[in-house]
Amino acid sequence: MTDTYTPPVEALLAAIRTGRHAVGADAAAYDEDAARAVLAGFGELCAEVVAPLNAVGDRHPASYDPATGAVTTSPGWQQAWAAYAEGGWSGVPFPERHGGGGMPWSVGMAMQELLTASNMAFSLCGMLTQGAIELLDVHASPALQAVYLPKLVSGAWTGTMNLTEAQAGSDVGAITTRARPDGDAYLVTGDKIYITYGEHDLTENIVHLVLARLPGAPEGTRGISLFVVPKRLVNGDGSLGARNGVRCTGLEHKMGIHGSPTCSMHYEDAVGHLVGEPGGGLAAMFTMMNVARLSVGIEGLGIAERARQAATSYAHERVQGRGPDRRPAVIAQHPDVRRMLATADATVGAMRLLTSATAAALDLSLAATATDADRAHGRELADLLTPLAKGWCTDQVAVVTRLATQVHGGAGYVTDTGVEQHERDARITSIYEGTNGIQAIDLVSRKLPVRDGAVLLELLDARVKATAPSPHAAAVAQACDRLAAEARALLAARGDGVLAAAAGFLELAAVTIAGSLLVELAGEDDAWQPEARWFVDTVLTPAATARPDLLTRYAGLPG
Repeated sequence: MTDTYTPPVEALLAAIRTGRHAVGADAAAYDEDAARAVLAGFGELCAEVVAPLNAVGDRHPASYDPATGAVTTSPGWQQAWAAYAEGGWSGVPFPERHGGGGMPWSVGMAMQELLTASNMAFSLCGMLTQGAIELLDVHASPALQAVYLPKLVSGAWTGTMNLTEAQAGSDVGAITTRARPDGDAYLVTGDKIYITYGEHDLTENIVHLVLARLPGAPEGTRGISLFVVPKRLVNGDGSLGARNGVRCTGLEHKMGIHGSPTCSMHYEDAVGHLVGEPGGGLAAMFTMMNVARLSVGIEGLGIAERARQAATSYAHERVQGRGPDRRPAVIAQHPDVRRMLATADATVGAMRLLTSATAAALDLSLAATATDADRAHGRELADLLTPLAKGWCTDQVAVVTRLATQVHGGAGYVTDTGVEQHERDARITSIYEGTNGIQAIDLVSRKLPVRDGAVLLELLDARVKATAPSPHAAAVAQACDRLAAEARALLAARGDGVLAAAAGFLELAAVTIAGSLLVELAGEDDAWQPEARWFVDTVLTPAATARPDLLTRYAGLPG
């Protein structure tokens, strides 16, 4: 049996509609017919060109030549990237002034689900490039934008994020990479690790965004600046010049995403250009990181969808045991397998709605036709929902991929079916772009306190009203009440108890909001009633009725 992929275009469109309604994104332009055409066309590329390469990348990873520092990607990668770039798919959600398609992020993130589900290792190159485009569009000078953005938007060049060093992981303030002025430019020297697609053979140039310290800069995060450092220098006429002083020094050997080259990079007097103001590097980089965090949540969703499809297909093909009529039966007829499939269906549906609502909030924050108040509301919601989307979706992909392996039984444990790859590939998502513990701390210490919790409390009030006609309205209201009470308790508390309760609060918030969205969608389309009922009965109601409260539950942790 082969691990194929069918793009869930109509489910994506339903999630976009519900997400936009939930955050009040009507002020952000959206054409559903155009979105359907884009998703159908891109889904065809993902299913027919990219998805068949998923196992190829796993079994034939990117390779490194220590003599030259060159990285050769997996077989078929170059052709797939060419098809991706030539089709104009890389630029769909970016401004037309940079050569993009001008579509909303709701559509761009739906496309990202399709690409990730088809081949996560391949998709990471586009995901990092997408973040680089967003950062440069917000923070770079017009001159730098003119040089780099058209090439990045078109897919002719790709981008990277260079933060991590051996001694500086989550503690970004500990970086030691240096930059010194050299005329109109800067010379960057230092070493970075865990750089996704830091070197490859897909495009002729790679645009590195590098955090470094200027001479005399203060210690900690206030002394960090951001530089754009191309693999090859760019001449005044836009043509490519000499190789810059940046080199890949090795590839990591990883648990999963084997086709994605995770590079160690050495910079030696590499020519770079300052992005933004001196000392403003981390703030600028967070523009890229915030988009990337939502993207990682969608990575979890995409892999979960691929695994869910594999489990469903296998369960309806594999004959084992007997059904109620005592005849040989496919395993989808067995109650415990139905339980696992129902859990996967409902969880993936809830994940998709949560990420769609987050993308819709981002659209609202950027909508030119919206009022200043609406845009500010969108920014607040996007900030609140992003750690939920990243943290909860990447926790849940572990649940769904494990269920998919379990449905396959012994066939899932061996490599022939390909389902075990999803479980390995998904593991990184809860670790990078800020571990899920960091997402939870960010939620309770930075996002929840905005306007004394009003962003969340107003959203919960709206969620209760939106689901009032549903037979599940009481369950949603109970969950919202519980979450509101926990939020008020955390806002009033101080000390380590708040941080200890953070992960539990993130889970409760995500389950409540995602569950309410699933109930809302089911109220509009009866086809979603089974997923909504299952999620409410097995996830939402137990979460809402759990006792004691989070602060009490996590008080006095050992250690």
